Amino acid sequence: MTSLTPLHGVTVVSLEQAVAAPFATRQLADLGARVIKIERPGCGDFARGYDEAVFGNSSYFVWLNRGKESLTLDLKSDEGRAVLSELLDRCDVLVQNLGPGAAGRLGVDAASLAQRYPRVIPCTVSGWGTTGPWADRKAYDLLVQCETGLLSITGTPDEMTKVGISVADIAAGMYAYAGILTALLRRATSGEVSAVEVSLFEALAEWMGSPAYYTRYGGRQPARAGAQHATIAPYGPYDTADGRILLAVQNDREWRALCTVVLGHPAIATDARFTSNSARVAHREELNELIAARLNTMETRAAGKLLDDAGVANASINRIEDFLDHPVLAERGRWHEIPVPGGSVLALRPPAELAGVEPVMGAVPALGQHTEPILRELGRTGAMVADMRDRGVV
Repeated sequence: MTSLTPLHGVTVVSLEQAVAAPFATRQLADLGARVIKIERPGCGDFARGYDEAVFGNSSYFVWLNRGKESLTLDLKSDEGRAVLSELLDRCDVLVQNLGPGAAGRLGVDAASLAQRYPRVIPCTVSGWGTTGPWADRKAYDLLVQCETGLLSITGTPDEMTKVGISVADIAAGMYAYAGILTALLRRATSGEVSAVEVSLFEALAEWMGSPAYYTRYGGRQPARAGAQHATIAPYGPYDTADGRILLAVQNDREWRALCTVVLGHPAIATDARFTSNSARVAHREELNELIAARLNTMETRAAGKLLDDAGVANASINRIEDFLDHPVLAERGRWHEIPVPGGSVLALRPPAELAGVEPVMGAVPALGQHTEPILRELGRTGAMVADMRDRGVV
């Protein structure tokens, strides 16, 4: 193993809430950056209160905040802003997803940072962009799912449904993370500092590329197809004699193998209704009847074995409990124990493995856990910190 992590020596200050910005900074912390998370005294990041599922901690907060230092700070006070200023003098990156206009009022918007702290890379995560007609509107994940049209293509023919995870926040967090890494590389190689900006709306808009092209140039948007793929067939779940299995055909070779090995009728492959993917989508109901008639006679395990023999991709339709015990995660050593307030939890290693580099995967901080050591680092004495605490500054 190398002795230093990839982001050793990089300090990130984050004025963050909820999901998008914390997801970006958690990944920086996993790579060895020092991430100082500034939270409101008394309540902190409001994601701490989403639920109490993990030893009294929010499942969201535990997922998004490992390896960070929690500093409580009242940024409406002069002393609080002075502490922030000292941190900005020493840091490399400032990440914020404050509400519309708040960054400007605090002097941590990109333009202000460029003037006062020209070495600091600013990263702004907004809802709809910091300019444009919706710059002042609030944005939450489901609102963005609605505005991008994602909700309209998700669900059954009879009912729209939201995606079951915070997909807009996650998309924005991933682009913010990538943007910060790119800006750090640019600064290291050229000395130039680039501000990074990501909006939830534009991040999810990028992920809507396929249905956008399909709609603009195909003349209609993909239909809601439940758990089936809207524009590829066969691709979805089918009942077996004792449960369900999902299969996916991506090309003509797999289609012919499905007909020959699984259905036992090679002639179906050349049936005019099914000779191309577009034809199979147009005749999905008849296609599904043919596949269901075969799989309904087989137990799930046997169906999976036959699909494997045919080289047709398939999957179990797991519940979360099944995923937690998944043999791939277990046998590849993906779970790692980390401390949280009140106990310890199993956390997944970062998906991107770097050869010779062990991810940091530090503890999830209690609210304000690192306030005193950080302030002492900045020159405050214990008595000064106690006084600041008594006055609600920290």
